[in-house]
Amino acid sequence: MSVLENLKLGAYSPNARPHEKKNLDHAFSLFPRLADRKKQLASTLSGGEARMLAIARGLMSNPDFICIDEPSLGLQPSLRHEVFSIIKQINEQGKTILLVEQNIPQILELADKIYVVEEGRISFEGSQDEAIGNEHLKEIFLGM
Repeated sequence: MSVLENLKLGAYSPNARPHEKKNLDHAFSLFPRLADRKKQLASTLSGGEARMLAIARGLMSNPDFICIDEPSLGLQPSLRHEVFSIIKQINEQGKTILLVEQNIPQILELADKIYVVEEGRISFEGSQDEAIGNEHLKEIFLGM
């Protein structure tokens, strides 16, 4: 399937269909690379572009809440920065985001509330400031 077909698939639900054009325009404004590649087969996109497509496809469903799992996994630093910048924009536009991520410095910049799960249990819950000052988290993630 092409990039455009993938995006349209995201607007399949009856709730999203009336907003398909507006959401498609919005997705292309957030991810201009996808607009440039809309006729390209999605399977030929780079890793970063595929992550962008997955997020954009989720936005096509016209959600109030979106869950994004490991958006930076395997991405080069410049694309990682771009993806997180777009996630921040989406949040600032009123969408609630549950972000599952291991890139702690990036999370500290974005998150209103942070949860750390270790061995299936929540070992930390708090704000950015609480996370920055938490010795256990420094030890786990920064080796300090």
